Amino acid sequence: MSTNTAHTPQERPAHPARAARGKGRGRRFRLDRLGPLPWIGPAVALIVLVVLWPVYEMVRTSFLKISVSGFVRGSAGLDKYRQLFDDPDLGSVLLATVVWTVAVVTCTMVVSLALAQLFHQQFPGRRLTRWALIAPWAASVLMTAVAFRWMLDRTAGVLNTLMADLGLIDEPKDWLGDPSTAWPWMMAVAVFVSLPFTTYTLLAGLGTVPDEVYEAARVDGTGTWQTYRLITLPLLRPAFLVGVVINLINVFNSFPIIWAMTRGGPDSQTATTTVFMYQLKNNDIGQSAAMSVVNFALVVVLVVVFLWVSRWNKEEA
Repeated sequence: MSTNTAHTPQERPAHPARAARGKGRGRRFRLDRLGPLPWIGPAVALIVLVVLWPVYEMVRTSFLKISVSGFVRGSAGLDKYRQLFDDPDLGSVLLATVVWTVAVVTCTMVVSLALAQLFHQQFPGRRLTRWALIAPWAASVLMTAVAFRWMLDRTAGVLNTLMADLGLIDEPKDWLGDPSTAWPWMMAVAVFVSLPFTTYTLLAGLGTVPDEVYEAARVDGTGTWQTYRLITLPLLRPAFLVGVVINLINVFNSFPIIWAMTRGGPDSQTATTTVFMYQLKNNDIGQSAAMSVVNFALVVVLVVVFLWVSRWNKEEA
């Protein structure tokens, strides 16, 4: 009597390759359920560590009593904010920050727009001039500010020496010791170091404008100024907005230029909120942290208001 050794479909062992494929599909299914998380996870972790965590520590510190040596002496509640808003220098610093930001960003965008339009044209040496524009961007901002500080020095500065030799001044002038002359020079340096990025941003925007649009405008008999106003500027709007937003953030938070040239002095007469925050650190770390929170809130509000006014996500009718 023979024994039937045939396996039923339920009892038949699975083929090894088929079983491996099944496991692979299971792993892929589990990865698919994660969606884009494996790809954006590192970026999210970096944002949390580099941005969100410092902001949390900054806000927490503003509610603490901290000695100059760095020891926590307990909770301060809202005392640091009260001390900050009672500071007699805060009003003038806030006004100076607004003037500084608006003046530098406006001048940067106007000059960058002219340079981008120039470099977009065909002329001998265009490539060389484009390379030369990178120089202020390639150099350290701090190094550039220090170079201008020495150039404007009262005793050994090149500017005073040159102007005295030309008979334009009778005695050396302290350009950075007087706020009325220090502010324009610092603004000029800030514009100088901001031009490369903004110019190349606008230059990239000009490169996206199709030549067919200009040809159609010429066929319609549109003048040069009308073409620029009705075609070039509207199509350049996305690049222009990017340049303005990046410059708003950079100029508002600018520290190396002012600190290297005047250190915010005399007193706080040439200080912005960022420099003023650093000045407060020497006496009260908690109050300095409170100024950091106010500064962070101001730049967020400034960017949001600008994007709302410019209708970032809306197309013009």
